[in-house]
Amino acid sequence: MPKYYTPKEANDALNIVRPMLEEMMEIGKKIRAHQPELWELVQRSAGNGGNPKLSKLLTEFDHLDFLLHQIQDMGIEVKDLSIGLIDFVALRDGREVYLCWKCGEDRIQFWHEIETGFSGRQLIDWE
Repeated sequence: MPKYYTPKEANDALNIVRPMLEEMMEIGKKIRAHQPELWELVQRSAGNGGNPKLSKLLTEFDHLDFLLHQIQDMGIEVKDLSIGLIDFVALRDGREVYLCWKCGEDRIQFWHEIETGFSGRQLIDWE
């Protein structure tokens, strides 16, 4: 059974999640910056005992995975890491919806139906 957030609970959780998501976004930038060379590094290091650059990136992958699981364990869904988009499952009129937040926004002000996604965001009109 999912955890259902009220708008207040979701906004309170942002104090914990915001720095984690910002760190994940930074790690994602580093990984994407090295993406073209990753496969070549993997191939070369497989035959010669490793590569310090690849080892550092693998550490970044591990940390990213750790942070992602911490957020998911809170019942929060990471939708787009490049822009820092997350959704909190909530109940509105007895049905599941998402409370939607994007990095850079002060607080959670929008919700959307599960099926409509980010483009269907509406102002929260309940507490």
